[in-house]
Amino acid sequence: MNGFAHIAVLAMIIIAGFYAVWFRDLLSSVISLAVFSLLLSLEFFILQAPDVAIAEAAIGAGLSTAIYIIALRACNALKKSGGGDRK
Repeated sequence: MNGFAHIAVLAMIIIAGFYAVWFRDLLSSVISLAVFSLLLSLEFFILQAPDVAIAEAAIGAGLSTAIYIIALRACNALKKSGGGDRK
């Protein structure tokens, strides 16, 4: 049973990584990267490395996703206000 869970999580990691590259919408790519990171932390937990799994979940899925979303919102705010056209 543990081998099946291991293979299933690895397959989902590959699918999430593919979708992170394939999506055109940046927000969808960021969400796919968050799913990728959560699945990776689950894989670390299956491999009996809970400390690495907790760090990956907190930093990889939580903090990185928040930073990416804040950056996307800032870029959209610049586009709406006409920023970046300074001479």
